[in-house]
Amino acid sequence: MTIQSALKVLERLLGDRLVTSDAVRAQHGENETYFPHTPPDAVVFPENTDDVSQIVKLCNTHACPIVAYGAGTCLEGQHLPVQGGVTLDFSKMNKVLEVHDEDLTVTVQPGLTREELNTHLRDTGLFFSVDPGANASIGGMAATRASGTTAVRYGTMSDNILALEVVTADGTIIRTGTGARKTSSGYDLTHLLIGSEGTLGIITELTVKLHGVPEAMSAATCYFDSIEDAVNTVILTIQSGIPMARIELLDDVMVRGFNAYSKSDLPEKPHLFVEFHGSPASVAEQAESFGDIAAEFSAQAFSWTSKAEERTALWSMRHKAHYASRALSPGKHLMSTDVCVPISRLAEAVVEAKESSQRLGLTSTIVGHVGDGNFHCGIGIDPEDADELARVKEFSDNLCKLALRLGGTVTGEHGIGLGKAKYMEAEHGPAVAYMRAVKAALDPNNILNPGKIFPAVDL
Repeated sequence: MTIQSALKVLERLLGDRLVTSDAVRAQHGENETYFPHTPPDAVVFPENTDDVSQIVKLCNTHACPIVAYGAGTCLEGQHLPVQGGVTLDFSKMNKVLEVHDEDLTVTVQPGLTREELNTHLRDTGLFFSVDPGANASIGGMAATRASGTTAVRYGTMSDNILALEVVTADGTIIRTGTGARKTSSGYDLTHLLIGSEGTLGIITELTVKLHGVPEAMSAATCYFDSIEDAVNTVILTIQSGIPMARIELLDDVMVRGFNAYSKSDLPEKPHLFVEFHGSPASVAEQAESFGDIAAEFSAQAFSWTSKAEERTALWSMRHKAHYASRALSPGKHLMSTDVCVPISRLAEAVVEAKESSQRLGLTSTIVGHVGDGNFHCGIGIDPEDADELARVKEFSDNLCKLALRLGGTVTGEHGIGLGKAKYMEAEHGPAVAYMRAVKAALDPNNILNPGKIFPAVDL
């Protein structure tokens, strides 16, 4: 049994929904960072869960690898078919199936993007809160356990999924979770599958939480003379219990990138972007309390707005951090990496990361959802420049070791994929053997996104 034998059977099943053209295969082998271009042998376009079940069942019979594909925006190569096979493109499964207004939930297909979902919800007074910078697919966000700027207030994908429909490696369709807000029934398969990066099952339907649009929202920017002052403002704000909706750190290099890419004119110093949600009175109180704390650390040039268009412009700029970082290294790829540490160690981690990039002669931006200790570094890289590639890898290695030394994790948001597989043993120790056992039990033929999470791949 081979990949080619699987493709022959799939072509009879799917007709022109199985595509082997060079252009489409090439598109599905691209990625946002520096990993090598890795096209699949074919791309298939399912239209419903039964399609997915039949496709997976045939791939399992023929031992053909299969990799799910949403928007292709992941940053650790999770969607790259490194062992060939079939890419399962969910662009035709992008519907809102049912909005449950009174339960504050919605059921969707995995190919729907977060922006499409919130556009659909616009007239309901509800919104979906998880907002990674990219306009990612909901299924991909679940598979990578995505986060975003609002996680400090509303939680990550892990906190916002109630139920899943999943196709297992042998083609069986299962449901995990319910519409209820809690359960004590059986193993928590929902959260086992969230963050599994398509290695344990293929998500075909999701029920996610919604939130009411706040009555009032207010956003602000301010800057500091040192990154330590900015981070210490964040730490004291969180420790004081102020219910921030967003609190984002930008170092001076990231600000330079925004000025270059978004044509802003921010002072090139460490900044905080913040936002508050609630009633008009509570928002005013939260903003005043934050302002008092920031003043203790000599914050300057506070700029407040409650205008929707100005807040949208601010967070649109923030969500383009990946491209703003690339603007500082024209013509290069970008390695975008993240770590997460206990908030009490955040200042130490950010300062040491910045010193490491400078010591290695690299242009690195720092931006982060620092309200929960998570920050990102973006470094321009020419994969053909062996010396630069070695220095970037050394920086990444230093950053991961730093996060583990400070009691954190090598990724708070991007996931493991290809780029961080070699750190799994260092972070999880003997627990990795239990993870491997789960993978072997649920996918004995290793067809679901093989080559991700566990192998120590050096890329």
